[in-house]
Amino acid sequence: MSSASGTLVGTGALFRFALRRDRVRLPVWIAAGTAMVVTQSVSSQSLYDTPADLAAYQASVGSNAATIALAGPPVGLDTVAGAVAFEISATVMLIAALMAMFTVSRHTRADEEAGRTELLRSARVGRHAPLLAAVLLASLACAGLALAIGTATTATGLPAQGSFVLGASAGACGLVFTGIAAVAAQVTGHTRAVYGLVGGLFAVAFVLRAIGDIEGNWVVWTSPVGWAQATHPFTDDAVLPLLLCAVVAAALLVGGFALLDRRDLGSGLTQPRPGRAAARRSLLSPLGLAVRLHRGTLLAWTVGLALLGVVYGALAESVETLIGQNEQALAIFGDPDVGQLVDAYLGTTFAITALLAGAYAVSAVLRARSEESDDRAEVLLATATSRRAWLGSHVLVALLGSALAMAVAGVTTGLVRVVQTGDAAALGRMVGAAVSYVPAVWVVAGVAVALFGLFPRLAAAGAWTAVGIFLLISMFAESFDWPAWVSDLSPISWVPTQPLEQWTLGPLVGLAAVAAVLLAAGFTGFRRRDLAVG
Repeated sequence: MSSASGTLVGTGALFRFALRRDRVRLPVWIAAGTAMVVTQSVSSQSLYDTPADLAAYQASVGSNAATIALAGPPVGLDTVAGAVAFEISATVMLIAALMAMFTVSRHTRADEEAGRTELLRSARVGRHAPLLAAVLLASLACAGLALAIGTATTATGLPAQGSFVLGASAGACGLVFTGIAAVAAQVTGHTRAVYGLVGGLFAVAFVLRAIGDIEGNWVVWTSPVGWAQATHPFTDDAVLPLLLCAVVAAALLVGGFALLDRRDLGSGLTQPRPGRAAARRSLLSPLGLAVRLHRGTLLAWTVGLALLGVVYGALAESVETLIGQNEQALAIFGDPDVGQLVDAYLGTTFAITALLAGAYAVSAVLRARSEESDDRAEVLLATATSRRAWLGSHVLVALLGSALAMAVAGVTTGLVRVVQTGDAAALGRMVGAAVSYVPAVWVVAGVAVALFGLFPRLAAAGAWTAVGIFLLISMFAESFDWPAWVSDLSPISWVPTQPLEQWTLGPLVGLAAVAAVLLAAGFTGFRRRDLAVG
């Protein structure tokens, strides 16, 4: 047996085992991505069923820098199919990238951290086998997503060729991030670091794509998201961008295997700095320890939302310019007051920011679950530290951290608007609009705390499912004219859309009460149950 083949021994068995472990997760990812495309297709065919409707739609978004930045290149907007690809492609590419990242990380770096890889390697399992099995599984999932999107979109009545190109573009983007995740798993020594690195690179790729599409220049070709969207489904149906994605993905995978040979099992290429000989006084309390554990994640989320606020604030000027000079767009919105349209846009961006802040709050609460399942909480709770103090420290960081992130996003948006308009009062309005969503964000955190306390083994799946439901409701409830009670299931919908609507105290008090009940249920459940390890 050659040395090359020896490093791959056991790949088939590991692949089958990984497939069994993810037999629920991957179909859920694929179904979610496919459902979003189908929903968008059905909705667009209903909304833009006449040439006049399409012309009005193209006039309203075709030169809108904000929409182009969020969606992609304004190509094919003269057809319903092109409008579907324009509106949904960026979303399904994000889903594909996240699916690839979680799949590769779960079966490589996470298994190494838990010690499972070391046990497997003690048997007849080659050095490269775990990584290859993870990559094959992620690639299979990307292919499944591509086929599912193509088949389902064709079934909604859109052209088959463009439907499968749309699916292939999402799958190709997922393949590139499969390679990026494989490299990140070798560079870093912790699963959370892999998530942060891959997520940060996706954000950079998205911004580069947005800049290139807005300016219409070569910058778009520096981004894998830009490559995938350059297929222009239903218009050009280009294949060369897909080949570019495949070549880059293959190169990244080769690099990942090469880096794997240059590190020790259980460690990354980058080594953490040596710690202090003695702990700081701040680490002697549960809250101090929680702040230390969360500070990197909190900083990353806060900086990310701050930059998002800058982008949203900068794009508000283009919204104002577009609406003010476009009679067709004014007719669509049915309101000649350009200032109100800008306020409506900003209110929508703050709702999106609130959903992201809620996702941070959930991840912070679930850090407590990770500490518990990895046996670290048991060590702390064996001391004089009470359960309430230990859990409360993590929850307090989640609540205050999410509030801080929202406030910073409001500040950056407001500062950009002050520079654009010269109105110093805009800063206060933007901060107030952002902070008004904090009680809704705390309800999202409360859901995670309640699940942690009452159903710890279901906490992660349940909390992220709730975030997904809130996202779907926020995105589609108004467009599809869902019943009011469905819209009310999302705490985000309870908040008045500031700065467009008048601030009211009632909904915010109600949200704070719901959050308090959820938090109380979580703390009570945690106090009464046994620790759930593993």
